Amino acid sequence: MNGTMYEEGLDKTAANFAALTPLTFIERAAAVYPAMPAVVHGSVRRTWAETYARTRRLASALSARGIGVGDTVAAMLPNIPEMVEAHFGVPMIGAVLNTLNTRLDAGTLAFMLRHGEAKVLLIDREFSAVMREALASVDQPVLVIDVDDPAYTGPGERIGETDYEALLASGDPAFEWSPPSDEWNAICLNYTSGTTGNPKGVVYHHRGAYTNAISNVLEWDMPKHAVYLWTLPMFHCNGWCFPWTVAARAGVNVCLRRIDAKTIFDLIRSEGVTHYCGAPIVQNLLVTAADELKAGIAHRVHAMVAGAAPPAAMIEGMERLGFELTHVYGLTEVYGPATVCAHQPGWDALDVSERARMNARQGVRYHLQDAVSVRDPLTLREVPADGETIGEIMFRGNIMMKGYLKNPAATQEAFAGGWFHTGDLAVACPDGYARIKDRSKDIIISGGENISSIEVEDVLYRHPAVLVAAVVAKPDARWGETPCAFVELKPGASASAAELIAHCKAHLAGFKVPRAVEFCELPKTSTGKIQKFELRKRAGSVAAIDV
Repeated sequence: MNGTMYEEGLDKTAANFAALTPLTFIERAAAVYPAMPAVVHGSVRRTWAETYARTRRLASALSARGIGVGDTVAAMLPNIPEMVEAHFGVPMIGAVLNTLNTRLDAGTLAFMLRHGEAKVLLIDREFSAVMREALASVDQPVLVIDVDDPAYTGPGERIGETDYEALLASGDPAFEWSPPSDEWNAICLNYTSGTTGNPKGVVYHHRGAYTNAISNVLEWDMPKHAVYLWTLPMFHCNGWCFPWTVAARAGVNVCLRRIDAKTIFDLIRSEGVTHYCGAPIVQNLLVTAADELKAGIAHRVHAMVAGAAPPAAMIEGMERLGFELTHVYGLTEVYGPATVCAHQPGWDALDVSERARMNARQGVRYHLQDAVSVRDPLTLREVPADGETIGEIMFRGNIMMKGYLKNPAATQEAFAGGWFHTGDLAVACPDGYARIKDRSKDIIISGGENISSIEVEDVLYRHPAVLVAAVVAKPDARWGETPCAFVELKPGASASAAELIAHCKAHLAGFKVPRAVEFCELPKTSTGKIQKFELRKRAGSVAAIDV
């Protein structure tokens, strides 16, 4: 007989096993707290019962148009109620939500629509021009649905076949959706910035979205009916899974189209915001805001920061505001944050510079992540926890992508040896906390967004005067890091920094454009390879990440 007595006749059935999915969170919120607020956006205020009905209408209407299991629904939306609804309504029918970065150029967006084989596109009017251009080079038919947010008064036309409210009106608010047959089924598709070539499509599963959403609750001790302000783009790793986290707590989604210090402080006061996430640029914006904007906040606010380590000035500023700052670390492949610099009680007694040093570390694994480890990338042996020996940060566990869409080679490489290889070089401190020392991938993190240095270099090489180009990170007080270009011109050719920056603006999204250009003979090895470490020294980026 195979197995033990604890297996005989003790099978998984519908009575004792259900696939994990974050879709159950909204169902419970609507059933238990139907009249509690779920969404706030200007004059729009909806309860959990109303929001659940709208997500079911969305699922029903999409299903009636032939959308189902494994179909991709793309969303080019800011942080508005419709984006919250898409995180539930789309996967309710087994479809996969692809949230598009609203800052990207038409060519990159077109690639994502083609590669992800999008069948539906939800689009806010603000982005109609760039999406019209992107759709012009997409071969497959795409059902375009306009979202006309009344809070948006800027330029932009409707380019869709129908509009979102009309779509919902055709749907059934009592639509009987089904949870996934397998928690391993895809729930979302997110694209990385990529270090070479086109971006890679990262596929999330229901189990991972569920476990990271719950981990967010646990890391923050997030209470019921927490009020969450959407300063973090929902297109970024599905807002670090917080659309599902907020539903799990029957909290309030306070939507925000655009980052603005006055609006943020006004909403914190008027709505009683208790939690928000953001890149260092957002935190710095609030810390450095005029004193009159900050006045009148008497309650505790919890802030989560990722991207770059919080410096002492940020920590001091947050403390003066009465905000509690939590530092997290992760990547697209691990659903956003998957480690946390868990606060230790003894740190409160330290001076601010020492607290900053402790908080600057990437920390320890999220509650429901199986493991994070600093390992030798060649032998996969764990490095000693001496704070000196450099290895690579690696993850394994449930908070992990299925893999890269249509790219088995890259998936196999990323998961070599049974660990996900981040490419981030770090040390393990004696207390077990990981601390990044460098980035093996030439990625620049600017305002929380990843920028591929190779992509920027490729554009520079297209300028007729450029012989050699290299791009590295340069520290920036506002953005954390910005691209800095080092350029060697062709003999007899001439070009100004302004000319090269304008050239980049014509081919790249604005946040990817170099803020500085330096002309010089680039340092090279005997084989002609550019010595980027020397350029990083010149730009100061080594100091920026070796906190």
